[in-house]
Amino acid sequence: MVTFPFISRHFPDDFNLLSKLKYHYQDPLVVEKLSSGLKEYLSQLNPDHSRPLVVMGIGTDRSTGDSLGPLVGSKLVSFPDFPASVYGTLEDPVHASNLSEKLDLIRATYPHPFIIAVDACLGQADSVGTITLSPGALKPGAGVNKVLPAVGDIHFTGIVNVGGYMEYFVLQNTRLSLVMRMAERIALAIYHGVLKAYGLNAYPAVQGFQ
Repeated sequence: MVTFPFISRHFPDDFNLLSKLKYHYQDPLVVEKLSSGLKEYLSQLNPDHSRPLVVMGIGTDRSTGDSLGPLVGSKLVSFPDFPASVYGTLEDPVHASNLSEKLDLIRATYPHPFIIAVDACLGQADSVGTITLSPGALKPGAGVNKVLPAVGDIHFTGIVNVGGYMEYFVLQNTRLSLVMRMAERIALAIYHGVLKAYGLNAYPAVQGFQ
């Protein structure tokens, strides 16, 4: 969980900085907008698909607010044609205790992986329900004062509740219905965005979910 999205500034000299995208989950076109944005990110940052694609959902199913990442991961692995590896699900979450271990495993398994990170965050009251897509790495644990390694070449974050005080209590008392709806939209955006970038068609059972 992060308080605000952390954008890494360590890009190659010839990198065309992509702007952060930010939409509310109730926007009827949120999946289309985010998937198109993800396609553009992937087209610029991994144009020849030479880097193996990995999605990492960060968080734990033991905290309602912090379950966004694992919910996204579980949704993605349910798509039979999703052309990427997924780490961090409800059954096998990636959290503070095993994040470094999972990152080492990914780097040992895939040569120079391209990682899409997903995490929950806390923010201002008027931003709750907002989903962001940003270039660079995110810094998990910053919102609860934990020092953890930065994760991702690009990242999605979902503002699930208000930050600034008693963060653990706030996460525990976040509405599951909100987190689930946000997770569904993020998962669909990743699914459709990746397929668009790879020039693939959506699985028939998923085509209607926009």
